[in-house]
Amino acid sequence: MSYCINPLCNHRQNPNSDEVEECLSCGTSLLINDRIRLVKPLRALTDNPYNYIEVFEVDDAGTQWNPVRKQRVMKVLKWNSPKLVELIERESLCLQIIRHSGIPRSTIDDFFTFVHHNNSLTLYCLVMDKIEGQNLEQWLESNSPISQSLALEWLQQLVDILDTVHRSNFFHRDIKPSNIILQPSGQLALVDFGAARQVTDTYLAKVSGSGGTSTGRGGRYEITAISTPLYSPLEQVNGKAVPQSDFYALGRTFVHLLTATQLIDLPTDKKTGNLIWRDKAPHIDNPFADFIDELMALLPGQRPQTTEVILQRLEKLPQQIKNYRLANSKIFKLSKYTLIVLGLVGGVFLSIPLLANYLVAQGKKSEAANDSHAAQHLFNSAIEIRPEIRLIISKFYFEKGLNSTTSLQSAKKYYELAIIYNKEDIQSYNNLGIVCRQLSDSKCVINTYNKSFKLRSNNWEAHYGLGTFYDEKMKYDLAEQQYQIAIKNSVNAILAINNLSRVKIIKGDYNTAIYFAQEGLKKAKTPGLRATLYKNLGWAKFEQKKYGEAKQYLEKAKELDIQRTSTHCLLAQVQEILGDFENSWLSWEACILTQSIDPEVFTWRLEVLGRIKKSPPLPIKK
Repeated sequence: MSYCINPLCNHRQNPNSDEVEECLSCGTSLLINDRIRLVKPLRALTDNPYNYIEVFEVDDAGTQWNPVRKQRVMKVLKWNSPKLVELIERESLCLQIIRHSGIPRSTIDDFFTFVHHNNSLTLYCLVMDKIEGQNLEQWLESNSPISQSLALEWLQQLVDILDTVHRSNFFHRDIKPSNIILQPSGQLALVDFGAARQVTDTYLAKVSGSGGTSTGRGGRYEITAISTPLYSPLEQVNGKAVPQSDFYALGRTFVHLLTATQLIDLPTDKKTGNLIWRDKAPHIDNPFADFIDELMALLPGQRPQTTEVILQRLEKLPQQIKNYRLANSKIFKLSKYTLIVLGLVGGVFLSIPLLANYLVAQGKKSEAANDSHAAQHLFNSAIEIRPEIRLIISKFYFEKGLNSTTSLQSAKKYYELAIIYNKEDIQSYNNLGIVCRQLSDSKCVINTYNKSFKLRSNNWEAHYGLGTFYDEKMKYDLAEQQYQIAIKNSVNAILAINNLSRVKIIKGDYNTAIYFAQEGLKKAKTPGLRATLYKNLGWAKFEQKKYGEAKQYLEKAKELDIQRTSTHCLLAQVQEILGDFENSWLSWEACILTQSIDPEVFTWRLEVLGRIKKSPPLPIKK
């Protein structure tokens, strides 16, 4: 048969003959672009307005780029809205640029328009090579859940394809079982790049919400939100997809393949939001299951950041799985207890301390290989032999947390583990509280500090940390309460004294603010801390309209620490009031251009930018 390309035709099926050149129903040419005949639809032909794409298997006579006549696939865009046209143009560009045996090939002359002679309907056509085989959604209907070894093999293949896609500065945005083809060769292919997105600096600026207009759903720009229910992460649903969004969809795809269960039928942990699926895949070892969960992490920053990282992790996974199985095997447990007995009767090979130290050393190696489950199993075995070794393990995780400067989530995990192995390690609580505050995890902050107070109620660092948390939330009464407790419990709580001075200024109690700033200066030794105390003195004097004194204190603060943004902002206002406009605008420039997270700095910036926008600069009236 030969099909008519006209979507408005009442009878699109025609006899399969080269002699029939026009549709018998509507008269539309059956030879498209002088080379292509539609052999059969690969999707049902309907009048549904939401089915804006038709897909056909076609007989392509070939071109200079594809000189061999062969069966290929053609997408036809029925509705030529600008956004849909942009998507199919982007798919064409994507398939022209990316070269991989697991991705359909298309060339520059495979994208064209067909204009109907009667109704002037313009159809956008995209031709690509046909990938033979069965998609994994169909394959799973007649097969069991895939094995762990097959899952590792398939994951390796797909990430290899994605590596090529991402290195070409695209990402797919619609990975799911129905878009993955199992070819007769056993190799997988990734198809349907209709949602693909090019990664450019402009796109990243749109996603981050910097610059642009004030309209749209993606930050301050309008980003097209393309998503598939259950497979797309939250950031993609909100129109802010990033390359790591592909990893989330990949993880969920493998959950479906490993469990043979529809994702909608799997429960979700109410506390974490994570998918509960492991009970449906008992044949999967923990290291691999952990990795799948990491791919599906709710936040993009918690997922592996690049395909290269995933490929490196996949190389290590087989050995991690072997270690995990060995650590959980009866032989390992029997060997461990045999060694314990040997140690008790005289130590034929290893003494108990040496055996415990050996297990700890192996645990550290497993942790270095990102095999946390095996590491903790080995650590727990060491503790069974020698309970006091838990302090060494706690210190190990504490130091791992200190060194996790590139990932707050990793630091959080390590501090939590340090606490598990030593529940009385007060410094781990303090550091965990700081990390949770930086992650804006309010529940974690409050729970951590409350546990810390139960261990040591006079822990001034914890009270200071909780006060800072409330301060950042602008809950100044609660912040002041915590700062007061910190100061009461330690003469070294100069940071709390400084912050309390600042809070008093915000609340309008300038004399008390000055008192605390002066008390802090009696104890502070470091230039940075002295600078912020002088800044507070200058700020309080400024609010009291004592501009000469304010200028002296602020210039002293600037001399000690020129990087502090709030000092420049305050000094700019004082200089302006005193008529020193030349230096005032230099200070305003530093105020606007340097980094700060202080809410008062943003207020001052908005005030001066508002004045600049409305009229030439005028002195501030106080």
